[in-house]
Amino acid sequence: MKKLQLTDWLPTTRKEMDLRGWDCADVIIFSGDAYVDHPSFGTAVIGRIIEAEGLRVCIVPQPDWHGDYRDFKKLGRPRLFFCISPGVMDSMVNKYTANRRLRSEDAYSADGRHDMRPEYPTIIYTKILKQLFPDVPVVLGGIEASLRRVTHYDYWQERLRPFFATAGRTLLYMVWVNCPCKGFAGKLKTACCTAAPMPFAARQTFTHCCGASPCRKP
Repeated sequence: MKKLQLTDWLPTTRKEMDLRGWDCADVIIFSGDAYVDHPSFGTAVIGRIIEAEGLRVCIVPQPDWHGDYRDFKKLGRPRLFFCISPGVMDSMVNKYTANRRLRSEDAYSADGRHDMRPEYPTIIYTKILKQLFPDVPVVLGGIEASLRRVTHYDYWQERLRPFFATAGRTLLYMVWVNCPCKGFAGKLKTACCTAAPMPFAARQTFTHCCGASPCRKP
């Protein structure tokens, strides 16, 4: 049986980046789910697809959104962009029953803990990243971004909610599926071939790549 090494998984810490000899990542994915390198965890699948395009991918699973935001800063600034995946399930469905009662466990968190992700993690994670790294593009994906990408009725708050307006400015949206993701990452790799962070002008690439669309400013 093959003996597994830390480098067999996508890096989640600075130590694991150092083991690969990386000084920075091309893409950093923030996930509302725990990181399990298995097809049932969408973030792992997307990370592997982007990695197959020759990019350096790191994952920060279930970052602590309280305090000094150290989990959002520990891997530094990515060369290309941040990704946010709130999880396989909608965060509110994951946390509450249809009667708005707190669920007893979270199937996508270690030990079933239900306090490992905030409500509406896409909005929370994005606001933190835009505060810490205002010039780095953020790409949204997953069920929460797809279902809430337009003004919608929020069952939990019983009101109309404009998702992108609350998530922040200069955001981009992309569905987490295989073919668009490969084309998206490949075109970005071609467009941004320097070691410097992606300039604002290069972000226009997103709007022409495989289903990506720009977010309107609130």
